[in-house]
Amino acid sequence: MDDAAPRPQEPEDHGRARLAELRAQIDDTDRKLLRLLDQRIEYALQTARLKAAITDRSREDEVLTRVRSAAYGLLSDDFVGGLYRSIIDESKRLQARRPRFGAFQGEHGAWSEMALDRWDPTLVPVACRGFAEVFDGVASGAVDRGVVPVENTLGGAVNEVTDLLIGTPLSIVGEVRLPLQQCLMALPGSALAEIRSVRSHPQALLQCRGFLARHGITPDPFHDTAGAARWLMFDGARGVGVIASPLAARLYGLDIVAEDVADHHANETRFVVLSRQLHTGPADKGSIVLTTEDRSGALMQALGAFADHRVNLSRIESRPIAGRRGSYTFLIDFAGDPANDDVARALSALGSQGVSYKVLGFYPSDPGPATGRG
Repeated sequence: MDDAAPRPQEPEDHGRARLAELRAQIDDTDRKLLRLLDQRIEYALQTARLKAAITDRSREDEVLTRVRSAAYGLLSDDFVGGLYRSIIDESKRLQARRPRFGAFQGEHGAWSEMALDRWDPTLVPVACRGFAEVFDGVASGAVDRGVVPVENTLGGAVNEVTDLLIGTPLSIVGEVRLPLQQCLMALPGSALAEIRSVRSHPQALLQCRGFLARHGITPDPFHDTAGAARWLMFDGARGVGVIASPLAARLYGLDIVAEDVADHHANETRFVVLSRQLHTGPADKGSIVLTTEDRSGALMQALGAFADHRVNLSRIESRPIAGRRGSYTFLIDFAGDPANDDVARALSALGSQGVSYKVLGFYPSDPGPATGRG
């Protein structure tokens, strides 16, 4: 017999391999159960704003009867009933705290959720399909705050958000500057060499195209970065990776196989925080929406009001006015607070010119993670 021939797998070896495989499947199932349980409790917390009392016996009995009747196979109705009794009790305990909610666009694990957590970690994050849903949630009182991205150092302004800010009755009460350190992640135990394709938002794929090309990885556009991570957890396969945030890797039980994979590392997004009320504390930054007359030099004259009173502008975005060819609305950020005489004089000068403007808010600027809020 050739001594170099492979040894047939012994029954003990097969048993150990099968045990490891089953335990990995259990771990994967646990991660999925936790995400779904977290989602269920989030929904339960949101119902607290829509009902008169936390305890609703008829609804509890309805839920327990339904899940007991759905028990099948290895799950007895008594076990299922006890499990859901514990879930309901935990939901009621959290509802009694009367938590405050913050909305963001995307799936849980999105960069916007990280910005929300950095702004106020006590807010319960609520995922929204689109930016308009974030604005609507704050305006209706369904949530207390909303966080939306307004500009990125690589991709520029987020035009949809700019348009929503121009028309909103809401106020800006803060900002968050967040570095985006894109991560390549995959199912547990994966290695970089195994990754053949990567799913993510087209913008994230564009930011990482050099890295992907060097490693021979095919980009596969997906509607959302964190959504791609959630897809990989529930429906994905080995050999497929995702580019998303470190929070997405944590939430969906994925291994980060490469960190900071963007081609340009100066990748930062600025977010603003929305509220139904104006900010009343210390402020050093303001935002206004300004509409000038459709005539030569009107914008220059309006901006001159800030220059004449030594008010520094940090951002100007223009958006066309629907149905008025050649007319634009401008979203302007500037340094200063409403109590500052120079700011007051600049705004007064705008009024004397007949310029229409709306104050979105005065709020604290964010110097960035190194010196900003933790």
